[in-house]
This record gives sequence, structure tokens and C-alpha cells, in this order.
Amino acid sequence: MSLTRRGLLTLAGAATVAGCGRLSDGPGTGRLLTSKVHPPRFVTPLPIPATARPVRVTADADHYVLTQRVADVNLLPDRKTRIWGYDGTFPGPTLRGRRGRPMVVTIRNELPVPTSTHLHGGVTPPDSDGFPTDLTTPRGYSPAPPVQHGAPGQVHEISRDYHYPMAQRAATLWYHDHRMDFTGPQVWRGLLGLCVITDPREEALPLPRDERDLPLVICDRAFDEDGSLQYPSQDMAMHAPGARGQFVTGVFGDVILVNGVAWPRHEVSGVRYRLRLVNASNARRYRLALRAGGRRLPMIQIGSDDGLLSAPITHTEIIVTPGERYDVVVDFAGLPIGTEATLVNDFGTGGTTEVMRFAVVRQATDDSRVPDRLAAAEPPLTTADAVTERQFDFRYDEGRWTVNRRLYDPAGSLAAPRLDTVELWRFTSDFHHPVHVHLAHFQVLSRAGRSPEPWETGWKDTVDVRPYETVEVLAKFAGHRGKYMLHCHNLEHEDMAMMANFDVV
Repeated sequence: MSLTRRGLLTLAGAATVAGCGRLSDGPGTGRLLTSKVHPPRFVTPLPIPATARPVRVTADADHYVLTQRVADVNLLPDRKTRIWGYDGTFPGPTLRGRRGRPMVVTIRNELPVPTSTHLHGGVTPPDSDGFPTDLTTPRGYSPAPPVQHGAPGQVHEISRDYHYPMAQRAATLWYHDHRMDFTGPQVWRGLLGLCVITDPREEALPLPRDERDLPLVICDRAFDEDGSLQYPSQDMAMHAPGARGQFVTGVFGDVILVNGVAWPRHEVSGVRYRLRLVNASNARRYRLALRAGGRRLPMIQIGSDDGLLSAPITHTEIIVTPGERYDVVVDFAGLPIGTEATLVNDFGTGGTTEVMRFAVVRQATDDSRVPDRLAAAEPPLTTADAVTERQFDFRYDEGRWTVNRRLYDPAGSLAAPRLDTVELWRFTSDFHHPVHVHLAHFQVLSRAGRSPEPWETGWKDTVDVRPYETVEVLAKFAGHRGKYMLHCHNLEHEDMAMMANFDVV
């Protein structure tokens, strides 16, 4: 089924206006899948993803092995869901690295389909970046995947090594599947996990740590009666005949998962906690706030996608678009024992208005604080730093999602920035498009001719581009030469060709 532009506007507008009444400010571009089972909220304890342990430590790197496999897990409290997960978990194990200490991650594929793994936010060599046609196939996979669309690509049987130099600032990254045409369904099934990088400066800061440093991987999903995951087509392929239909705009679920369980509850002490907020949804945007006793608690932002801010900023809400990460500190001190604080989503409707709950169950001493200075001070980038300007237009054109009105060509390239330079990139759009740039980290310069949102300071790799809006960023190309990508991180848009390559020369 193909959609006219009028039909697409109707779908995108209906989904967006449902959030808050304005097309430019809502849950994003997508259509809702309705679950046939809705679990009770705030009864399941919040799980913390396991930390991956190196299988070998050498003089020059830490070596890990993650196995992609099918597993039956409790995303819902009273029934099993079949997933595809790294080490059979949802999310996968958390990779913990240290700046300057390389990491080699071997991905073993025991799934029935090819995969490609991308370290989102990583400054990685091009052959370890998870290019969508660089595939790892299961044993005996048949037919062997062709070199898709005439693109150069690597095919590895059973396993392959990804080399991550870790030559970047401390940050909360995440890894996920990036297979050509299938990123949406394969991430939806569970192929995602965290990667946390530290460095000596961050470790020396008196921020909350250990059990008070909480990763919160937030995503929405939809479930059938038996607990199985719904997706718009039986084989979870958006490009399958008849599969796109009304879901060409993106896929929303109506059950909110945090760290792989529905609407969890976490018991806390009356002290500060660090929350690493990660939006791992396919298409849904969130406007997050922490509500307790009829008021909103301050959220002190200390980091964005690619590292600590130079100084903290206090908010009462933060918009998080697919692929973005924000680090915040919240303080439960002063709340009486028995108080419950709810992480709410102002862009939600029904059950998606709530994300999870914190219950204050004890008082405790707290030696943490948020210092006035976080990262080493460095002057922000300015337009004077840019050696050139480029524009990338994200638009629905003749039945496909395009960049600069072109369908994705894996062998092509739209730009050739020079290594160790800064460029001004201008993103324009027709609908909500969270734009992600591989390799390059950037600073948001302007939004619709005005200052960026208050939480968009610091270094980023993904930016929220709202309908009919221009967002300017100053992107720094450092680390490696080679072929990289930029694309919409609405995964259904990405799977339907809203990607482009650039070559760092």
C-alpha cells in the first residue's frame, strides 16, 4: 500500500497532535500499535543491565564476546516474550570502557538473520562502524546476502571483531543493530545495549556512583496476548509486500519499557542519583519530567550525548528524541519516606504518559554533590571555526523518505569533509526527524533561527529536527578517515532509505 502526501500528513499529524496539540511538539512522526495485553504499572523492580566482562585482557586492549541469540524473557511480569538479544538479554550487557584503553568486541551471530552492530556515538574506524551492508551471518545462512544495492560491503560468517579505540571523552553511548533495511525490526526485537566510557577527570568528580548511578534505557513496544512482540508485518520487515501500509511514518508502542521491563519501580534512598537517560525507541519522542507530591523535581543536567557539560544546568523537563542520551542528577533528599516520584512523559497519551516510579524507602548519608565545573573548560565552536557549509534536507518525496530528495545509495556520498576540520551543517525537514551523524560530534548552533533548547548544550551526535524547522550544527570531524553516514533515527524512516553517506578525507 502506498500513501499520498495528504494521507501521510494526516497520519503524522494525528500522532503528533495527540501529544500536546501542536504539530511541531509531540511524540514524533509515527502510528500507534495497540497491545492486546497491558501489565500493571510500578510493580516490577527496575533491573540493571549486567556489565560485560572481558574474556581476555592484553597489553593493548580489553577483549569482549557478545553472542546474539534468541531468548525468552520477562519483559512483562506474567508471561514470556521471545527476543533477539546480545547474550540473550534486553538490553544487552553494558560495555564499560575507559578513555584511551581500546576495546575489541567480538559479535557472534546465532540468530536466523544477518546483523551489523553500530556503536552509536563512537569515534570508531570505518570498518568497525556498523555500515549497514557490513554483515555478520549465522552459520550456513542461505542464501548468502548479496552485495546490496551495488554497495561495497563485508560479509563475515558467524562472528567478527569490532575495534573501538575509546579515544573520546567520557560519555553514555549505546550499541544496536544497523542492518540495511532491517534496523527497525531488529532493534524492536531487542538488539541494543549500553556502552559507558569513563575517564580520570569524571571519576574524580563527586557525582553519585555505583548503585546510585542508574542507566535508564527507555523504549516503547506493543505486545500480543501471549506476550509476543507486535510489529507491522509478520516477518518484521518494513519493506515486505504490504507491510508499510499506515506505518510508513514510524512505529509507536503503547507499553513503556525501562531496562527491558514494563513500567518498573525502583526503591531509592533520600539522596542524589545519577540517571543516564537513553531513548531507544524506534520513533517515539519523550518530554520527561520527575513528579512528586504535585510538583516537579529539578533535574540537574550534567551531560548530553557525547560527554559531560562544562557546567551543570537545571531543568524541570527534557525532550529526548530517538537515539539521544542525557545525564541528569536528581535529589530525593527532603522527600519523606513513603514518597513516590514518577518519571512522566508529557508527550504521551494513556499509559505512555508514565515511564517508571521511584519510591523513597529510607534515608541515608550522601557524600555526593554536583560541582560547578564538570568537563574541562573549552571555548564553544563558532561559525568562524567552520571551513564550509552544507545543507541536508530530510523529506518525504514520491513515496520514500529521502535526504536531499535522493534515495539512499550505499556506494554514493553527499559530502567529503576533511579530517580535523569543522563544518556548519544545516538540517531541514518536513516531519519529525531525529538526525544522527556517525563519527562526528557536534554542537547545536541554532534552532529555527533562535537559540537551541536549554538541554542541547555540549557535544552531541543526534539532534531533534522538528517539522518545517532548520537546525544548524557545527560538526567536528576527528579520529578517522573513511566512509560514514548520517540518517534519520526514526528507524522506520531509516529502513526506507532516509540515509546518506559522507567521506572523511
